[in-house]
Amino acid sequence: MRTAGNNDARMVKTGITGLDEILKGGLARGSIHLVEGRSGTGKTTLGLQFSLEGMQDAEKVLYFTLSETRQELERVARSHGWQIDGLHILEVGSNKEQASSMFHPSEVELGQAIGRLQDEVAKVKPARVVLDSLSEFRILGQNSIRYRRELMNLKRFLGSQECTVLMLDISSRDDEGARELMDGVIDLEASAPDYGTDRRRLRVLKMRGKSYVGGFHDFIIHTGGIQVFPRLIAAEHRQEHTVDILHSGLRGLDELLGGGIRTGSSTQLVGPAGTGKSSIAMLFAQSALSRGAAALYFTFEERPEQLLARAKGLKIDLQTGLEKGLLLLQQVDPAELSPGHFAQIIRQQVESRETGVVVIDSLNGYMHSLRGASLTMQLHELLTYLSQNGVSTFLVMGQTGMGLNWETPADTSYLADAVLLFRFFEVKGEVRRALLVLKQRSGTHEHTIRELRLVPGGITISEPLRQFQGLIQGSPVSSGVSDRIDKGAQ
Repeated sequence: MRTAGNNDARMVKTGITGLDEILKGGLARGSIHLVEGRSGTGKTTLGLQFSLEGMQDAEKVLYFTLSETRQELERVARSHGWQIDGLHILEVGSNKEQASSMFHPSEVELGQAIGRLQDEVAKVKPARVVLDSLSEFRILGQNSIRYRRELMNLKRFLGSQECTVLMLDISSRDDEGARELMDGVIDLEASAPDYGTDRRRLRVLKMRGKSYVGGFHDFIIHTGGIQVFPRLIAAEHRQEHTVDILHSGLRGLDELLGGGIRTGSSTQLVGPAGTGKSSIAMLFAQSALSRGAAALYFTFEERPEQLLARAKGLKIDLQTGLEKGLLLLQQVDPAELSPGHFAQIIRQQVESRETGVVVIDSLNGYMHSLRGASLTMQLHELLTYLSQNGVSTFLVMGQTGMGLNWETPADTSYLADAVLLFRFFEVKGEVRRALLVLKQRSGTHEHTIRELRLVPGGITISEPLRQFQGLIQGSPVSSGVSDRIDKGAQ
């Protein structure tokens, strides 16, 4: 039997990716747990996955079902590529005589059904038992007092047999009695948004005698079973790292930033669409790749092919990093990917190799994936985690509006260590781009405004535009505008 590590041999793994991490190693051996949720939340899949884990460890497993037939269970298993031939199924509800002994719920009372289960447990001597589901027991019990009494008797019996038990049930706020009797309760939820895939999450409501990670955890059901994404807790993933300076490769930009970006810091790039935010983010990704570090670039709005073509046009080499396997360039669909899943992808990449830069392009798209969850709380935990692992993060935030009335969808600038503001301005009927640093928490920076040019030959940054005012508003006023602005790009 695989254990939870160290000397914790009393832990029983569920076999569900992520859930054992939340449970700090698994379930306590010999304990009885309630898994509750509405129809379609994944209770049966979870029960089968728990059973398969036991079978892989050469344990005897008993699956007692009142709500599903053997054929239905086999169909669920096949959809995930599982074989359950070795699973001992005690099925109720069929009028055929099979080796597993079956009977009609309508023809028996709850006491008889529980007695048949007890006989089978005594005969098979399973290490794991799944009971699917308590809602049928509740119907057979006819009244709450009798149902609770028989459930208590069953709990005592299963406890005496040292079985680790999962009891599946439909969520019911009116049945707190079952929760009180159990050693642990895991609640599964599913919600249907106005657009996009269903969102699933689970929460451990209680786990008697052991610690666990509280709060909601996103999960998905795909071919192969349930995958849970533990809620990111940055304090549990602190790594020692050396603080260094990440240069952009453009002298003018590095001067604006007071020399460059400190590794492990977060930088927010704010401005209207088309002002060059993504281009600067790509520049820092290239810088990390040139140092042999990995870079993660998540694009919410732009196809990877388009982004690579733009980078090539600006002489930014991302293709080499992609070919070497150092660059992960992934398009994210906010309607399909939950925040927990997104954080897990980042965590897996960061913990599997030396990662220098993470780019989220854009925060606007990331906000759509949250669907009501707190942007600041999610982002704070993610940025703290990346900082503690020495990863420099670049957050692209698009502003909306026209003319001079630019609005930011959410103010997250206080979370970032540095903030770069991008603006359009007009000179003699020509629209140009300006760049300035509003904030650099980790050191000094220039307080000037420079022109940013995106040309086929690359990106250029001008000398400070010291003799102009009104650049941020978009209409600079100065003498000698043409002479000053048209020179000194670097």
